[in-house]
Amino acid sequence: MSTPGRDERRFISGVVEGFYGRPWTMEQRTELFKREHQWGLNTYLYAPKDDYKHRMYWRDLYSPEEAEQLVALISAAENHQVEFIYAISPGLDITFSNPREVGALKRKLDQVKQFGCRSFSLLFDDIETEMCPADKKAFSSFAHAQVAITNEVYQHLGDAKTFLFCPTDYCAAFCNPNVSQSSYLQTVGEKLLPGIDILWTGPKVVSHKISVESIEEVTAVLKRAPVIWDNIHANDYDPQRVFLGPYKDRPTELLPKLRGVLTNPNCEFHLNFVAIHTLATWCKSSATEGRTDVELGYSPQEALTLALSDWLQEFMSTDQPGGACRLARLKKDLSEEEPMQTDASESPHVPGPGENPLYTAEPLTSEDLNLLSDLFYLPYEHGTTARVMLEELDWLKNHRPAAAAQTEEWCGRAARFDGMCESVVQMFNRLSNAPNRSVLYDLYNYICDIKSGVGLARTYVKTLGGQDQPSAQILTDDPEPWGFRGGLSGEFQRMLPGHGNRDLFKHPPMTAVYCVRPYCTEDRAVVQKIFKEMQLEGEGQRPLQTKLISDGLSLGEIPPSPQCALVVEDDVGVCGYALGLTDAKQAAGMEQRPGSDALLKDYPSLVVVQALPRVTDPVPVKRMVTQLLSSIRNSGSRGVFCELRHHDRRMLDFYAKLGPFKAVPADHSFPQDTITMATQLQ
Repeated sequence: MSTPGRDERRFISGVVEGFYGRPWTMEQRTELFKREHQWGLNTYLYAPKDDYKHRMYWRDLYSPEEAEQLVALISAAENHQVEFIYAISPGLDITFSNPREVGALKRKLDQVKQFGCRSFSLLFDDIETEMCPADKKAFSSFAHAQVAITNEVYQHLGDAKTFLFCPTDYCAAFCNPNVSQSSYLQTVGEKLLPGIDILWTGPKVVSHKISVESIEEVTAVLKRAPVIWDNIHANDYDPQRVFLGPYKDRPTELLPKLRGVLTNPNCEFHLNFVAIHTLATWCKSSATEGRTDVELGYSPQEALTLALSDWLQEFMSTDQPGGACRLARLKKDLSEEEPMQTDASESPHVPGPGENPLYTAEPLTSEDLNLLSDLFYLPYEHGTTARVMLEELDWLKNHRPAAAAQTEEWCGRAARFDGMCESVVQMFNRLSNAPNRSVLYDLYNYICDIKSGVGLARTYVKTLGGQDQPSAQILTDDPEPWGFRGGLSGEFQRMLPGHGNRDLFKHPPMTAVYCVRPYCTEDRAVVQKIFKEMQLEGEGQRPLQTKLISDGLSLGEIPPSPQCALVVEDDVGVCGYALGLTDAKQAAGMEQRPGSDALLKDYPSLVVVQALPRVTDPVPVKRMVTQLLSSIRNSGSRGVFCELRHHDRRMLDFYAKLGPFKAVPADHSFPQDTITMATQLQ
């Protein structure tokens, strides 16, 4: 049921600055008012969680300097026909039954009223629900305590244009046992004065969808239509996510069922263009006369396209909010200093013959912004391009046998994936050169992170297809920091059961499973194939210049010593091997290897290790080497060496990072295209 006269009030639409983190600046808020007025929104709710006089030190009055800023801000909102609602959040430590606490709350709001504010809000979200002993004696429930103080403050203010109340149970997920049977909501609905509106986030804190039925249910309990505090674009809970998709999954049939909608968007002010623009488009729709969204012209994709078109103009503009004022101040400051030494006659640089051309930035395109939105879409949904990239990567990974066979389908899909990765790189480059640096700086960490992640996936696919040698990047347990997603929080999450179960892509790429087992006679052919494939990869079609002792071992011409031969398998088949000779002296004689006596005296045993590029995890290869060295040590050997060609950078890097193997100084008798590495075993 609705209170008489309530429905004649205008629909509340706009923005709540209600996130955790650095509050927006006064300049940014003023720019927000301009945008709201331009796009047809009418409300701003001031509720930054980390403005300490809003929440933590709510009792403290504002200083003269702070008061001056708030007066200017409230005036700016009024000038742009935006209703400024001042919110205060005393729930962290207020004692509801203490009259002095109530008095402090009234004094604070009276001060803000003197600044010109006529609309207010009391917030009791995200607080402990256990009352202190004094309040337990005075009130029968937490809801009764909150309602009592809210009603008293509302009546004290007298002529508040709008007064909002945020309950502690502000979404269906918090209600016990459910919305319709919640004693907390029932008390709020029955006892809260009818002139007070109530904030509600929907089924969850961050609601995927908000249905008409769910709003009708909560309206019946609260005895008034709620104002939606919408967290669909909020990102304060995850510093790696930002949301640039459209306002969606809220049917326009909700409009006549609600008192209003306020979006609580991304922490980064300049990244909220799409969130606020598409909300404004949604609010302009009307679900009367049984018409649908499509018939009304509201479509999330169309709203997004319109917003991105306008946002592109902002990206390309150097006339940032306050830019002219800052420039004037800069000129004034410079005028008071000694003039800078310049050469007015100096002409622009023109490259000469053979010199590097001047760098020319490619302009940002609408396709770039569409891709950007797809990559950073919404909390419960990736954009189309992001979904396709995940699907392609998953398919390419799961069809590795086709990669090994270089089938037309696999190569075609790999090329398609590579093209999409290249589009991300080019998007990053063009965004980085956009004239509006304020927007770029808010965006930079996100686009840098996605470029890095896409780059790793791109390298992995090229490795599967045999197009790249990821030696120093993938086949190592000591990558550069940019080669993995780090941070203590991420490591905690990866240790928990079910990590990744909530990924939006339901079949995320998983780490390959490898099996290390003893070498058998049937493996001889595949070991030979791996050896020849890796030599051709490094040498092209040229024949090997010098035959090494280890070549005979890999080709099966020299049998490995007992218990000194291992292979590693993945789901495709054998993908690597580790072979050893406990006594390499006889093999050295067979190969007529000069200068080997001195080496064999200290390092009598030989090992050879090789793995295909698709083995991107160094752990199974290290396990083979560890087992092989253990077997050689048990045979009584005091040292072991390996022979590597200069072109085999992947295995050279592997041995270097393995630890015990060190390069042996070479003399003229050693083959010039090889490196010998060795380690002591005893």
